[in-house]
Amino acid sequence: MNTIHTLKNMKAAGEKIAMLTCYEASFARLMSEQGVDVLLVGDSLGMAVQGKSSTLPVSLDDICYHTAAVARGNEQALIMADLPFGSYQQSKEQAFAAAAQLMAAGAHMVKLEGGAWIAETTAFLQQRGIPVCAHIGLTPQSVNTLGGYKVQGRGAAAAQLMDDAQAHANAGADVVLMECVPAQLAAQVTAALSCPTIGIGAGVDCDGQVLVMHDMLGIYHGKTAKFVKNFMQGQNSIQAAIATYVAEVKAKTFPAEIHSFGN
Repeated sequence: MNTIHTLKNMKAAGEKIAMLTCYEASFARLMSEQGVDVLLVGDSLGMAVQGKSSTLPVSLDDICYHTAAVARGNEQALIMADLPFGSYQQSKEQAFAAAAQLMAAGAHMVKLEGGAWIAETTAFLQQRGIPVCAHIGLTPQSVNTLGGYKVQGRGAAAAQLMDDAQAHANAGADVVLMECVPAQLAAQVTAALSCPTIGIGAGVDCDGQVLVMHDMLGIYHGKTAKFVKNFMQGQNSIQAAIATYVAEVKAKTFPAEIHSFGN
């Protein structure tokens, strides 16, 4: 079974981490069999599964339900579960209570969104035995304050993003996930941190990559983001598509330059 130590050893060895969102048992088993290293029970289920317009309406009960389903099907992967909007921002104690529910449901790590301002919560959880992935850059739960789904960390904002990453790393984050960040900046963050980084729209130099399952299978009918690739094209099965995704992440051929953002 993959653990946080597995991921740290992969970073040290230069082996890329392949991560996909997953919401139920059958896909959990299939992804694990095809070598996906980390399964993310993401609040993206609000849009991809529930048909909602954003991640904001997703509840803690929703994430717990899907985490338990993924845990029942998983064989080898590390399971990461999102702390949904409103379940951790009020206080560190609120965050711990929510994270404890996700861990009881079968998660091995929780993910929270936000920069240096939430790093104290990262430390609070980590000190109490809960591994944390810190999600920085484009944070979908803050889409209304960010003014939409836009690239983060360009120009003068680069220093703040680096500070955010360092704050979480110093607080004990086991993983830092960067979304929609210029590739050059993401590479600098990755080089500066001892913990693994995962990118989505953050270039090939992150320690690993993640995509929403529905996006990489070409079955989500919303607007296709620049960083998405349809891995079903040219394949005759879902298993083959997932295996190709894992292989391209490991070979550093995905993401290509066309899937990345400049400064």
